[in-house]
Amino acid sequence: MRISNTTSRANLHHLMGALAILVLCASASLAQYAGGPAKLTIKSTVLGEARTILVRTPQGYDTNKTAYPVLYITDGDAHIGHTSSTIEFLARNGRMSDMIVVVITNTDRTRDLTPTKATGPNSAQFPTAGGADNFLKFIETEVIPEIEKSYRVRPYRVLAGHSFGGLFVVHALITRPELFNSYIAVSPSLQWSDEATLRRAEEFFKNRKELHVTLFTSLGNEPGDIGKAFEEFRQLLAKNQIKGFEFEAQQMMDEDHGSVVLRSHYLGLRKVYDGWQMPRDPATGAVAGGLKAADEHYKWLSQKFGYSISTPEGLVNLIGYQYLQGGTPDEAIATFKANVERYPNSANVYDSLAEAYEKGGRLELATPLYEKAKTLGQQNHDPNAALFAANFVRASEKMKQAEAAKQGGTTKPPEGSKQAQTPKKDQ
Repeated sequence: MRISNTTSRANLHHLMGALAILVLCASASLAQYAGGPAKLTIKSTVLGEARTILVRTPQGYDTNKTAYPVLYITDGDAHIGHTSSTIEFLARNGRMSDMIVVVITNTDRTRDLTPTKATGPNSAQFPTAGGADNFLKFIETEVIPEIEKSYRVRPYRVLAGHSFGGLFVVHALITRPELFNSYIAVSPSLQWSDEATLRRAEEFFKNRKELHVTLFTSLGNEPGDIGKAFEEFRQLLAKNQIKGFEFEAQQMMDEDHGSVVLRSHYLGLRKVYDGWQMPRDPATGAVAGGLKAADEHYKWLSQKFGYSISTPEGLVNLIGYQYLQGGTPDEAIATFKANVERYPNSANVYDSLAEAYEKGGRLELATPLYEKAKTLGQQNHDPNAALFAANFVRASEKMKQAEAAKQGGTTKPPEGSKQAQTPKKDQ
């Protein structure tokens, strides 16, 4: 159940799909999470104790100058692995930006994540409950400043939590709505303390006229009080008329309270990054509108997310190959040149421009670009460094053969020679 407030040549289609896969696979290493998270210890004056924070940065963070949005997660030690993989997968497929993931490990989970004292006959089991305001203050005044001092971040924050963590996310939304740009509340325990947070949410939404945040909330197949409270929350969201507020509430009947988290983080991030992917031509799968349309799309995304977002290198490269394979080499060369200007430290942009020149018979322009790609590939430890080096060697050999032909030599190397056995680059 779901409620949302947002509702050529014959083989060109297959070629465009193959190109998209090649481009994405070539850039996959940029998003892979190769190492474990960094560990920070914050001696909190707010909480009166030391707290451990785990930080996952995207692959390439240590060698690039890119800044990233940040996802903050409660119960982080339980969710950092699958959530990091989800982000890598979605970013690799052009569905979202990569992110820094900040997770807060637990000491007294009930104290930190519940907004009110426990009520009812079992309240004695939770003597420390009701510390969510203090925990939120800890995040706002100690965790976020430490992360933004120590890491390159974009001014875009997402908060996610599960169960008591989901309750905490809803509490944060209705008490400090501007602290985060988006909220993901998975199986929120809104039944806590006789639905006290749900009642506060009702007052918040009733009196709020404008709210520029996104909320995704979900529940598994969870009957009883938690299911009843979630349904009430879902109906409350459906009634809202708040300007700028985007939300989705979904119940997954084939998941339980534990298993619902992975899918919810996937769908929650998809909701947060709704519209991120560049539109495609439905008939061919090609990026529609070329580089101009791509730049306009990322200008719109910049306005939506509140910071400058450049058209990605991989997307520009894909558009260049669309032109090249579509029989418009001049447009391809112009697009690849634009990519070189935008991403001068990438080996791949030079290799692609070189390929366009080579296919146009301008080997004298292609060869030095292949050499540049080889050099940068080695410097950057690019996973395709060997391919870039092989392309340079092949182009250099062809140049030598061409020079030899001009001087009366032969363009065909002797049978059985090393030159004759060099495989050609796959087209």
